[in-house]
Amino acid sequence: MNRTDLRRKVLISGASIAGPALAFWLNRHGYAVTVVEKAGTLRAGGYPIDVRGTALEVVRRMGILPRLRDAHIDLRRLTFLDGDGGEVASIHPHAVTGGVAGKDLEVRRGDLTNALYAAVRDDVEFLFNDSIDTLDQSGDGVDVTFRGGGSRTFDIVVGAEGMHSRTREMLFGPEERFHRYLGYCFAVFTMRNTFGLAHETVMWNTPGRAAALYAVGDNDDVHAFLNFARPEPPFDAFPDPEAQRNLVASVFADAGWEVPGMLAAMREADDVFFDAVSQIRMPSWSSGRVALVGDAAYAPSFLTGQGTSLALVGAYMLAGSLAGRDHAAGLAAYEHGTREFVTMNQGLVGEGGATLFPTTAEALEQRNDRLRKLSAIPTPEPRPAHSALTLPEFTPTEPGYARR
Repeated sequence: MNRTDLRRKVLISGASIAGPALAFWLNRHGYAVTVVEKAGTLRAGGYPIDVRGTALEVVRRMGILPRLRDAHIDLRRLTFLDGDGGEVASIHPHAVTGGVAGKDLEVRRGDLTNALYAAVRDDVEFLFNDSIDTLDQSGDGVDVTFRGGGSRTFDIVVGAEGMHSRTREMLFGPEERFHRYLGYCFAVFTMRNTFGLAHETVMWNTPGRAAALYAVGDNDDVHAFLNFARPEPPFDAFPDPEAQRNLVASVFADAGWEVPGMLAAMREADDVFFDAVSQIRMPSWSSGRVALVGDAAYAPSFLTGQGTSLALVGAYMLAGSLAGRDHAAGLAAYEHGTREFVTMNQGLVGEGGATLFPTTAEALEQRNDRLRKLSAIPTPEPRPAHSALTLPEFTPTEPGYARR
């Protein structure tokens, strides 16, 4: 038996952000890693995401920070409009997000996933077009059967499939137990930039409704965003793309500004992403030899702007906590070292919702008054939660023997 045969084997389900980041660090700590992804390839493009605070140190230690700096989107202006399309305020985006100019990153989602994949693809096994079918922890490992056929045994399995994680459902039960709905639904898609927008976002609001056009470059397509308040999540629409489009169209049927054109573009778009604005809150992020990371364990919602950063930090903490420990001690250390940071960042949700999406006319007017005053602040302060965790120095090890 060679040294590789004695390495602990880890299966990661999901190849978006948390999965490849975790694979990178586990490989550095001497694990034999397999990543299974139900899609046929990495998802290209996608809406912009933020990397802030502690997560910047994670990507620096991975060696991909220069590549991400080159891919940085220089968003320069965020303009708020009233129901008639008149300007309320035009401010720097960091005044709302708590970002730090010159430090924090905003990149296209595909640019980050490509950078993560390039950093690990030569050292880790990737299985595309496949997924976990069953998990069995009755022995000394986790027996996994795959939907594409075949079965294998791993020492540890990690679910990194996002907020609607199948691994979490198999181990912990229905999503409803951990799903904290925040009162909104949204749809995002791309459309032609016929508006003359460049490096900016324009957002139209009426009580309980928002429509935004997000131009990340000069001549690129724009990301169209439609958000609306709803007392209960529309569970019947989640599996039905046509029902999703119909719901959004009905909510915005009488809206002005550019919304009619956005609705028409939504009907034709092939990349519509629809979901509820929600968090995942769990009392524990692991069960036996199976753990969760990123949105599968602690989705903070886009209102916080911290989903990507939590995924990157969580991946680093999980891999480092497991290094040199048995699975039980390692998973306990992961949760002990990371939960306070997660809780602080999930707590940002109140600020995001109140600022961007008021649900009453009175709250909208109060928000607009705050934005008019905010526009006069030249250097907004970063939010302490973004950097609340100082990364431990986990010492990477060469591939070899590892505790079981």
